Amino acid sequence: MSDDLTSIKGIGSRRAAALQRHGIKDINAFMHYYPRTYLDRSEIKTIGQLIVNETVTVLGTVYRIDVRPSKKGKILKVLLKDNTGFITLNWFRAVKWLQSAFEVGELVSVSGKVTFFNGLTMSHPDFDILADDKETFNTGRILPVYPLTQALREAGFNSRLFRRLFSEIYSTSQIILDEIIPEEVLENQHLFSYHQAVKTIHLPESAEKLLQAEYRLKFQEFFLFQILIAIKKKWIKKKTNRFQIKSAGNYIFDLYANLPFELTDAQKKVVHEIYDDLKSDKTMNRLLQGDVGSGKTIVAALTASIMAANGFQTAIMAPTEILAEQHDQNFKELFKPLGVNSQLLIGKQSKKQKEQVITMLKDGDISIVIGTHALIQDQVEFNNLGLIVIDEQHRFGVDQRGELMGKGLNPHMLAMTATPIPRTLSISLYGDMDVSIIDALPEGRKSIITKKIFPEKLDSVYDFMRKEVQAGRQCYIVYPLISESQKIDLQAAEEGYKILSGTVFSDMKVALLHSKTPKKDKDVIMEAFKKAEIDILVSTTVIEVGVNVPNATVMLIENAERFGLTQLHQLRGRVGRGSEKSYCIFVARQKTELGLLRLRILEKTGDGFIISEEDLKMRGPGDYFSSRQHGETGFMMADIVNDGPILKKARSAAFNLIHEDEQLLKKENHALKKYFMKHFKDKMHYAGIS
Repeated sequence: MSDDLTSIKGIGSRRAAALQRHGIKDINAFMHYYPRTYLDRSEIKTIGQLIVNETVTVLGTVYRIDVRPSKKGKILKVLLKDNTGFITLNWFRAVKWLQSAFEVGELVSVSGKVTFFNGLTMSHPDFDILADDKETFNTGRILPVYPLTQALREAGFNSRLFRRLFSEIYSTSQIILDEIIPEEVLENQHLFSYHQAVKTIHLPESAEKLLQAEYRLKFQEFFLFQILIAIKKKWIKKKTNRFQIKSAGNYIFDLYANLPFELTDAQKKVVHEIYDDLKSDKTMNRLLQGDVGSGKTIVAALTASIMAANGFQTAIMAPTEILAEQHDQNFKELFKPLGVNSQLLIGKQSKKQKEQVITMLKDGDISIVIGTHALIQDQVEFNNLGLIVIDEQHRFGVDQRGELMGKGLNPHMLAMTATPIPRTLSISLYGDMDVSIIDALPEGRKSIITKKIFPEKLDSVYDFMRKEVQAGRQCYIVYPLISESQKIDLQAAEEGYKILSGTVFSDMKVALLHSKTPKKDKDVIMEAFKKAEIDILVSTTVIEVGVNVPNATVMLIENAERFGLTQLHQLRGRVGRGSEKSYCIFVARQKTELGLLRLRILEKTGDGFIISEEDLKMRGPGDYFSSRQHGETGFMMADIVNDGPILKKARSAAFNLIHEDEQLLKKENHALKKYFMKHFKDKMHYAGIS
């Protein structure tokens, strides 16, 4: 059988074009277009059995189709009937094309939450057109339901057609999917063959076999991904340490003696782990996790002091200029008394300033440079780059981290994140790195009292903020800044500032700060806020990281439901840095279910690991071997959040295989290597980048 889509009976040029626009280019890709869910006849309820507020699947015949006017446009009402009663289905969006999807007399399955308004109703349910003469519902039969876009629907696709097409492929063609996973792994893990698994996904004979097929395909996706991780770890472990240190040197002891605080036991433990790496004959590749305010920056400073004492340069890359400037100020205070030259390199410096820093870096006159993406410019060269520190590493793409690493000859890598990473994600995405965790906050740090409110309570919050200012403390008021609507959001911040400074807090010193504020003005504002010359700072999320003002005790976040969990947690970490009790107040203006859920989670906990687990469930883990950092992994079946046990087994099998056959040269691994090089070749260059 040809691999051309039109060789499948039922797919003509129009349908083939619709599939190709959807990324399905050939029969092989078509066979991997997996169902989004399944209908089990034994789990479907009759309309007469329905209970209000339950989420169920119902089968019925379309009895009537109506389009009615409403205040916001039109409503599509489809009355569904079975032998036990009626239920009304309501759609308030996409009415025109949804109306064309239904015909009176068709058998339809719908899934959604049951409500009651002049009878049983469902709003915006998932639906599937089911009936034809060949497809009957026998007890226990499992039917795949496929994801559909409007374009696919317009080309005549529905789940019924997909099922018919797959039946056609498997009944008439000689297509056999070649096995990818070595026989020994298949036997040890008791896995279906690849061909059997894909066939069962589309034509399940039983619930038990469907679960086995899903397990096989999830295992395979994890297994291939972990092969990449295993190869990368092997490659990293082979890198010889060109910057092996002989001793910690004097700088670290002098720096430590001058600190105005005592390191936590967790910080001391991490410093020792890093010191052991630097002394070894292998290049360091370490991830440092620590919650907001746990003291990661001082660990980076102590590490840089060891490198400087041994004659090696350190480059610290931060995601924002504000954070880079904050680090620069702190490092100058720490290192100037020691005679260690620390400098800043960011985009907004004058040409003369940048040229001076670049020249000094090349000549070896700078031991520590702190910057943003400016560090990876072509003209930046180092004399003896031995250590790279990536701060808030999740904000940089793999390409950017790789470019900075390329400025030296296998420099040590210390990646830092204030977003704790759940274990299931950590072993998958960072299995090639050694991980250190600072799991304790500095002594004296108090938990931040966190509350969500609705706009009608704002006046009482303003009164509370006024009292805090009168007591000598300071406040933040933060507005969202979402890239898709940056102009609107800036206007919201500016409008909020005008109202707050002109009326609510007219007798106080209020300032505005956002990403469009000129650098010179930004510096003046931040310096004034640090010196308590400003009472209330109205800002966008530019203060999310790097701003350290211990006297600030209240943060009010407007439209908090628009932020992500970890972003809200990061913002909250800007208060609670001093000895006074601190507060974070979320203003929810749109009562979206997901937005309010995020705020409830933050009200209950300040534990970054718990927050990151919840955030992972909501957002997805990101695509590690590309420059994307959030969202979909590219897995079609597997789910890092919910399939942890499968991930661990796949990881173990992959690492064992690479340990035994690093180059996949053994005969039994040839099929795996062939598939790997065909489908993952574009990602192989990432295997050398932390």
